[in-house]
Amino acid sequence: MDEARFGQKGRVCHRWFTRGQRPPGPCDQRYTWTHLFAAVRPASGDSFALVLPQVSTVATNTFLARFAATLAADEHAVLVLDRAGWHTAKTLDIPRNVTLIWLPPYSPELNPVERVWLYLRERHLSHRLLDTYDAVVGALCRAWNALTPERIRSLTSYPSLEQVKV
Repeated sequence: MDEARFGQKGRVCHRWFTRGQRPPGPCDQRYTWTHLFAAVRPASGDSFALVLPQVSTVATNTFLARFAATLAADEHAVLVLDRAGWHTAKTLDIPRNVTLIWLPPYSPELNPVERVWLYLRERHLSHRLLDTYDAVVGALCRAWNALTPERIRSLTSYPSLEQVKV
C-alpha cells in the first residue's frame, strides 16, 4: 500500500525520436495535484485504489476503511507500507481485518507499488497538459483503470516476495 501525488506538472521522460533532433514535449508549470492511494496483491494482480485530494491521517483512514470493506468476511489483509507520518499517526483507525507492516526507513524500493507509480507516470501521464483538477483526476482514473492484473503482477512481483511464506 502506498500513495503518490499526480498533477499538472507532469514528468518528462525518454521518447524515441529522430537522431539529432529534440522531440517536442509540453511541460506544464501549473500546480494542481491529486493523490492516488493504492494497494496491490503482487501474486494475483488484484488491486484497490482511491483518488483523494490530499494525504493525511483522515485520507488514510478513509482508504483503509474502504479497502477493508472490500474484503470477504473471512479474509484478512496485510499491508506493507512506509513510515509516512499519516501512516503512523496515533489517530489512525486500523480496521480489524487489516494488519499494517512497516518497511525499514529510507527503503521505498522495497515497496512493490512504487513501480506502478513509475509505470503510470511514464506510460500514461507524461507529455500531457491537464487543464483542471477534474482533468487530472480523470486522466489518473483512466490510467489506473487501464492497468490489467497481468501488468500489475509483472510490475510488482519481486523475486524476494516468492520467498515469503504466509
